[in-house]
This record gives sequence, structure tokens and C-alpha cells, in this order.
Amino acid sequence: MSFDQKDARVEKEIFAKRAYLAALFVFVLVCVLAGRMVFLQITQYELYASKSENNRVQLKTVEPIRGLIFDRNGVLLAENLPSHSLTLVPERVKDMSRTLKLINTLVGLSAEEQENFEKKLKSYRRPYEAIPLKYRLEEEEIAKLMVNNYFLPGVQVEAELVRHYPMGEDFAHVLGYVGQMNETEKKRLDPIQYKATRRIGKIGIERYYEKELHGQVGYQKVETNAQGRILKVLEKQSSIPGKNLILNLDARLQRTAMEEFAGRRGSLVAMDPETGGVLAMVSSPSFDPNLFVNGISYKDYNALRDSLDTPLFDRATRGQYPPGSTMKPFIGLAFLEYGVTNWQEEIKDPGWYMLENDERVYRDWKRTGHGEHIDLRHAIIESCDTYFYEMSFRTGIDNLHPFLSQFGFGKNTGLDIGNALPALLPDREWKKAYRGRSWYAGDTLNLGLGQGYMLATPLQLATATNVYAAKGKWHRAKLVQLIDGVPLEEEDRPDDVVIKNPENWDKMNHAMEGVIQHYLGTAKALKHGLTYRLAAKTGTAQVVGIKQNEEYDSEALLERQRDHALFVSFAPVEAPKIAVATVVENGESAGKTAGPISRKVIDRYLNDDEPKGIAYEF
Repeated sequence: MSFDQKDARVEKEIFAKRAYLAALFVFVLVCVLAGRMVFLQITQYELYASKSENNRVQLKTVEPIRGLIFDRNGVLLAENLPSHSLTLVPERVKDMSRTLKLINTLVGLSAEEQENFEKKLKSYRRPYEAIPLKYRLEEEEIAKLMVNNYFLPGVQVEAELVRHYPMGEDFAHVLGYVGQMNETEKKRLDPIQYKATRRIGKIGIERYYEKELHGQVGYQKVETNAQGRILKVLEKQSSIPGKNLILNLDARLQRTAMEEFAGRRGSLVAMDPETGGVLAMVSSPSFDPNLFVNGISYKDYNALRDSLDTPLFDRATRGQYPPGSTMKPFIGLAFLEYGVTNWQEEIKDPGWYMLENDERVYRDWKRTGHGEHIDLRHAIIESCDTYFYEMSFRTGIDNLHPFLSQFGFGKNTGLDIGNALPALLPDREWKKAYRGRSWYAGDTLNLGLGQGYMLATPLQLATATNVYAAKGKWHRAKLVQLIDGVPLEEEDRPDDVVIKNPENWDKMNHAMEGVIQHYLGTAKALKHGLTYRLAAKTGTAQVVGIKQNEEYDSEALLERQRDHALFVSFAPVEAPKIAVATVVENGESAGKTAGPISRKVIDRYLNDDEPKGIAYEF
């Protein structure tokens, strides 16, 4: 046997061994694979079938439609408009940097949009929760994204209903607005009911009635593809829309007041004496609440925040002003209640007043005085300070404080949006606690003019005037009238103001009519064209102090140092339907600034057109 034959035989043996080993390896591998297949397909069938089903079928929450808000006449104040947003589910995005670059190429992203997205990406969120990247997509932008959706896994164009406020700044402070939930709010709210919700009420009615407006979440069982996009809805449980609110507010009055303020700083609150319903609540200047719905830009927010006119500040419920002479009808009733004077007693007014053993001179606003025969009626009509100095001194703080507190001064008036301040009705205990000093007779004189330490909000003034117009019958201020057609029950109504001689209501009303109708009335210019009986009282609140030997000179003062103008009123006197309190910051003469604004609002409510007719005889 040759050497070549021997090598061939050896090679065949080696090949056979190798083939055997290879076959054995393949056999073992096939057995392993078969065993694994049996394990997966039979032993673990239920587990992996369930996992596969979960990858294909998902349970998605459906955000409820937010309830609508209407005024008392059915005017829509808060609605939901369709919009499209671009969102990302980070867990489904393979390359976030590449994805954002592609989106930027397709639809353009502002630096602020990218920054906001990065913040939300790093903040607390639920797993697989979509993060908004861009709001209010245009049709062309939607088309570009849909064409390229294969290259954008985890990116979705979502149709949604977005809150909109048709009347803009007119109702900004009272309605408030919805905005995107922050991290703290997400942890506080029900994780199930708010799983699909991005925006909640932030301030005003939207915040206070969040529970009623939100509704109940719904569910969808959906089939998805590998990118997480919905292919089919398998099961559905519809969400329950939020409840609709009908307010006591009248959009006509709100618009009229805003037009009359014309951007001037101030506030107006109008109420119904029969129910306590708030007919108008204006804080001027205001802002557009729609800016906050999808997140306000830094530029817009900084402009609002840094404005000297503070448009974000709610003057109606949180603005605190010395009420000035608007307090005189209430304080005048206190004089009568405690018997320190009557309607017939007259005093001499030389234009000043002095306490015994006190060198300080308390000036009347009219330096020459109001004459030698000033009774309570004329003290109201002409707003005679000297008369109120004398009678306040006789009455004393220990009587004035409890009497005035019955009208809600120094207390939270209980408005149903919960943000009103109690302001301040001072007494001996307050001064000792907060100023470390005793109460002096001069403090009582200042309080008798609604000055000194006393402060009131426009809402408090309106509430007190409302109680007064109803002859002491109390109703707390209420913004909401009906929730899904069901009236709100009045809770915790304060005790009515009861006076010893009920005739004093009518006599004081007559004096307040004189403010408008008498030739010496401080608001006599408002009588022209009246078609109803109007009772009112003007007031002035000092912003900066004037020395005893100086006179008030508006020309010498900066605009923001000038006196505030205040005006309280109600009509018609014989059966009041509306009570109004108006404050114009640095407005000086109430008869020329705050009064005309109030008159326009009352005209609109009672006449529903421009006033026609002649003044009443007085």
C-alpha cells in the first residue's frame, strides 16, 4: 500500500470523526432548541402569551371633557376647543437626541419649547406618560410629522380639547385659568383620575371648583404596533364630562366695567341684595388667561410680573384700601344705635375739630367748613368730617368696632373661591398686639372717617353695602349659581344686622339719595338722566399723609401718590336689585371717577341700554 493511499484513509477517518462530532453538536443544539421551544410554547405558554398580549394590547386612560362655565344669561365664558399637540413617550424613543433634531427640522422648535421639554423629562412623571413638546400644531406641521412617523418611534400627534376663554381679560381674575400640572400637584391629585390629565385649575373658579369641573376618567383597551401607535380600539369605557357651572356674574356688566376703567387701576364689585349673587367682579388692569393654558412664555410672564400696574394682582378680593367716607352711612347708623345723636341735632362746622387737651387739629376736607347747622343728613350729603369727628368721639371705639363688624368689616366675607382677605377693622386689642401701644381718642376719630388703621377690600365694601341695601339681611357673596342645574345651598349665613329703630334704614337711604340729588351732594353730577332712585356715598382714601399746615395739592403729587377714589351705591332705593362698590386708585374725586363707573354698570343692569329720562325731584 502506497503512502498516498495511507494518507487518504487517514483523512477519511479524520473527516468521519469530525462529521460525527459536528452531527453530535447539531443534534445537541437541536435538542436544546427543541427543549427551549417546548419550555416556552408549552410550559411557559400562559406567561409569554400574556406578555405578548400586553405588548400588543394596552389599557389607555381617556381624559374627561372639562365642564363649561356660563354667565347668568347663558353667555359662554370657558369652553374647550380642539387642538393638536406633539408629544413624546421617552420609553419608546430609541435616540432622543436624533429624534429631537429630526422634529426640529420638520416643524421647528423654539429654545423655550426645548427647555420646557427637558425640564419635564427630568421631573417626576408616571412610566410611559407622554410629555408635550409642541402645542397648537398647524395642519402643514401635522402632515410633515405623519409622513415621517416611521422614523419617529415614540412620537405622537395627539388631538385634544384645550381650554379657551372667549372674553379674555374681562374675567381673568374671577374665572382664573387652567395650566399644566407641576410635580407637586401630580403627587397631590388622584393618580387614577388625573392619569390622562395635563391641565388643572390654577386660580379662581377654575381652581376652587376643580373637582366639579374635572369629570371622571375613562378607559380604552387598544391594539398597538411596535412603535406604540394605536391600531385598533378593542374595548371602551367612556369618560364622564365635568359638570357645567352657571355663574351669578353678568357678562354685560363685566364688559361695561372693564370698558369704563379703560386700563385704570382699580376694582368694581356688584352684588344682588336679594341673594348675595356677585353680578360683576372686576380687577383692572387685567391679563389674558389664555396665555397660561399651554404655559406662558418667559417674555409674556415677565412683562405681566414686572408691570407697575400689577395686572396679575386681584384687587377685588385682595386689594386693601382705607374705605374713607364710604363708611359714613354705617358709622352714622352706629351713632343712632348708641343714642349719641339723632336726626335733628345740629353742630357747627368751622372746618376743623380739636380734642380737649390735645393740640392736634383734625381738618375737614372743606377747609372753610360746612356751616353752623349740620345734622346727620347733611353730614352724609356733604360728607362733613367735623360732624363725624364729634360723633365718633362720643360713640367710642368699644361701640364702633362691634357695630361695624356686623357688616363684615375685618372678616373674611366667605366668597366661594376662597382667596379673599379679611382686611382690618382695628380695636384696642389689635393695636396693643400689633403696634405695642394703647388706643387713643385720635384713633377713634380717624376710624370715624374710615381712615387710620382701617382697611377694606372692594369685595368687603360691596358685601357691606349689599347688607345695608337689604336693611340688614345677610347673604354671603356667591359667584356660582348652579352646578349642572342644581342650585348651591347657602351655608353658614351670618346673623342679620338688627337695629333698634328700623326707620333709620329709610332715613339713611334718604340721606344717601341726597348725595346724588341734593345741590350740595358730593356726587350731584350723576343725577342727570337717572331713571331710577340711586343711593350712594363717595369716599377718598389718602395715599400719602399731608401735614396739618398744608393743603392737598394734586398737581404737586406724583400720579401714584394721589388719593384713591371710592364709591358705594345701590338701586333702586325702594326695592334694591344691585349694590356696587368701586375703587379707582389715585382717582381723587369719587364723583368724577369711581361714581360714573358705578353709574354705567347700574344703568346697564337696570335699563339694559343707555339711560334716558330726567332726574328725580329731591
